[in-house]
Amino acid sequence: MVSEANLAGLRRRGASYIVGTPRQALRKVEKQLLECDWQEVEPGIELKLVDMPGGEDDSGGDDDDPGAREMFVLCRSRARVDKDRAIVERARVRLAAALEKLRAQTESGRERNRAKVERRIGKLLAANWRAGKLFTVDVDEQPDPQDPRKKRLSMTITPDDKAREWLELQDGCYLLRTNLVGHSAHELWRAYIGLTQAESAFRQMKSPLGLRPVFHRTDGRIAAHIFVCFVALAMRRTLARWMDGCGLGQSVDKLLDQLRTIHSLDVVLAPKRDTQIRLRLVSTPEERVRILLHHLQLRLPNRPKQIQNVVATFASRESCAQQNQGPTR
Repeated sequence: MVSEANLAGLRRRGASYIVGTPRQALRKVEKQLLECDWQEVEPGIELKLVDMPGGEDDSGGDDDDPGAREMFVLCRSRARVDKDRAIVERARVRLAAALEKLRAQTESGRERNRAKVERRIGKLLAANWRAGKLFTVDVDEQPDPQDPRKKRLSMTITPDDKAREWLELQDGCYLLRTNLVGHSAHELWRAYIGLTQAESAFRQMKSPLGLRPVFHRTDGRIAAHIFVCFVALAMRRTLARWMDGCGLGQSVDKLLDQLRTIHSLDVVLAPKRDTQIRLRLVSTPEERVRILLHHLQLRLPNRPKQIQNVVATFASRESCAQQNQGPTR
């Protein structure tokens, strides 16, 4: 997500951009969400170009300048529909249970401070913000039937059906914002996916490798880090194109997850004293992995291979050092 100030800076420099927008921005294209003119560009991916609503383009540039105009790319992913609904449903269940518990406390008279109850409701709505608009909560004060001199709180929890319909409508949808006017929705979406893959390549140093560039203060170390990440991105793109050419799509992560089930093992044999034979064995892949390897035209070794021990042990290094020193006097 890029703030309006950063977008203004990009426009002043004449830069081209395509960025994601907050989820609340879907309200601006609610009409387009209801229309049926979606274009399926890939299996499970639907797109449409949407003009920037009136008054939203605050670039201040000339309308005749393509760089000063902006457009929305409305995207809908079927794979994300179930994910979004599951997230909202979990939040709804947690929020409903917490509100019912708080209502029981107020109706029993254990909680009589209205300001405190309203603060607790606000915290619950903030903690479960994905489902916060599904309920309307009202807090009122009523005379206590057991003691008319005191007040007792009452909570009214009303489900909001309109808010639920809106959440279900935007499930699986996200909005992109760009000034690359004149390109198709598919081209813009592919460009954005390329940016996310580049960001993923930079994150590979942080998550799988456990490295963080917190000490990169010199130009040389920064350039080296960028180079390593760029190499990772190039390898990832190469593998994606390889998979696409073999009819396996471009889901690199899924392929790597399957290939991780293949293991290699080094077996060390000592038939004679001071003699070692090191053999490398490769595990037999499962049936689904064998199918993937067949499509990629990769063949695993089916027999042990004799290799050299490239990592010398402490004992071997010590013996080599004594031989180099020669006989002692």
